[in-house]
Amino acid sequence: MNPLLARLQPYPFERLRQLFSGVTPPPGLRPISLGIGEPKHPTPDFIQAALAGALHDGLAGYPPTAGTPELRAAFTGWLQRRYGLALDAATQVLPVNGSREALFAFAQTVVDPTRAKTLPAPGRPKAGDTPSGGSDAHEVASGGAPLVVCPNPFYQIYEGAALLAGAQPYYVPSDPARNFAVDWDSVPADVWARTQLLYVCSPGNPTGAVMPLEEWRKLFELSDRHGFVIASDECYSEIFFGDAPPLGGLEAAAQLGRSDLRNIVAFTSLSKRSNVPGMRSGFVAGDAALIRQYLLYRTYHGSAMSPVVQTASIAAWNDEVHVQANRAMYREKFAAVTPLLAEVMDVRLPDAAFYLWAGVPLRPGEPAEGSDARFARELLAQYNVTVLPGSYLAREAAGFNPGQGRVRMALVAETAECVEAAQRIVQFIQSRPQTA
Repeated sequence: MNPLLARLQPYPFERLRQLFSGVTPPPGLRPISLGIGEPKHPTPDFIQAALAGALHDGLAGYPPTAGTPELRAAFTGWLQRRYGLALDAATQVLPVNGSREALFAFAQTVVDPTRAKTLPAPGRPKAGDTPSGGSDAHEVASGGAPLVVCPNPFYQIYEGAALLAGAQPYYVPSDPARNFAVDWDSVPADVWARTQLLYVCSPGNPTGAVMPLEEWRKLFELSDRHGFVIASDECYSEIFFGDAPPLGGLEAAAQLGRSDLRNIVAFTSLSKRSNVPGMRSGFVAGDAALIRQYLLYRTYHGSAMSPVVQTASIAAWNDEVHVQANRAMYREKFAAVTPLLAEVMDVRLPDAAFYLWAGVPLRPGEPAEGSDARFARELLAQYNVTVLPGSYLAREAAGFNPGQGRVRMALVAETAECVEAAQRIVQFIQSRPQTA
C-alpha cells in the first residue's frame, strides 16, 4: 500500500460522527443539520431538462478529456461576462468533475517531490520565540519535502492533496481582527523558498472572507520571487452579500498587468452556483502552460466529464437568472438568521459563501480548548441541531488551533428551517450558565 496514505488525517465528518457517538437527541425535535456545506436549493428545471435531453443522443462514445469546443466556449464566455477576461478556449480552460477532485489532482501535477531537496530547510525558531504559522514547525524545519502552503482553517482537500503528492502542508492562520484575512506576513522567507504550491480560497471556507486586490498583489510578488504556483479555489464566488461580486484571482492578475496569468489557475464549480452538487461539474482556468500539463495528467488519470453533464453544464454557465435567484435566497436566510445569533454569539455577516463562522460563548471557568466540540455535542443532545466544530477544520500551528472556539454553520436549508435552528441555538445558549 502507498505509505503516504498513513499521513492522512480523519476527515472532519468522520470526527463529527465520533463526537456524536452515544448522543440521543430529543425525539420531539426534528433534526436540523447546519453541519455539511451541501446546497439544498432546488436544481433549476432547465438544467434537469438539459440533462434529460442530452440522453437522447445516447452514451455510445468516450467524451474528450479537454471537453467539447462548445463547453470550453461556455467557460470563456462566462469568464468574459463575470470578470472581463478574454481567455483562449483552446488553451486556458479545462472541464473538471467538480472542484474537489480538481484541486486534489492539481497538486499531483504541480508538486515535484525531488526538487526541494536542494533547497535549505526553514530555520528553527530561536529559543523563546513562538513559531509563526506552520504545520508541526519542527517537522517542517527538519524535513526536506517540498511545501504546500494553505490557509488555516482550510478545506481539507488541500492537506490531503499535499500529503499524497509527497509534500508537507504549511498552515497560515487567519486573523479574526482583520475580517479573518490570512496572515501571509507570518510566513518566513525560507518557507516561501521551499513552497511549490499555494492554495488560496476566496471567498473563504469557513470564514467567507474575500481577498482584496492588495492581498493578491502581495501573493503575486511572492510567487514571482520564489516561483511557486497559486491555485485559487473560487467555488463560492457567486454567493455574496454586498453590491459588488468578489474579486477573482484571474481578475486580480489582469488588473495588475499580469495578462499572461503566469503561475495562477482558478477553480470554480456549478455545485454552489447552480445547486447541482450531484452533477459534479466545474472548470479550471488560467496559465496556459499549467493547463497544458494539467491536461496531460488528466489524460492518464481518466477523469473526462460525461457528455450528458457537459451538455447540461453549457446550459448552466450560459444562464445568470437562476444564479441571481439563488443568491437572493441566501441573502434572505442570512438576513433572518445572523441578527438572531449575533445576540448570543460572536458572529457577523460574511463577505460571501453560505457559512456563518461563529464564536462559541464560554461558560464561567470553561477552558477554551475543546469548547467548540463540547458546544456541538451538547447542542445536538439538547436541541437536535448539528453544527461543525471549527477546530475540525484547522490544524494546530504555533501551539494554537485557529478554529478553536468557533463553529461553522452552513445555511443551506430553506429559510424557515435555518431560522428554527437559530432559535434553538439561542435557547440553548441562554439555558447555559453565562460567562462571568
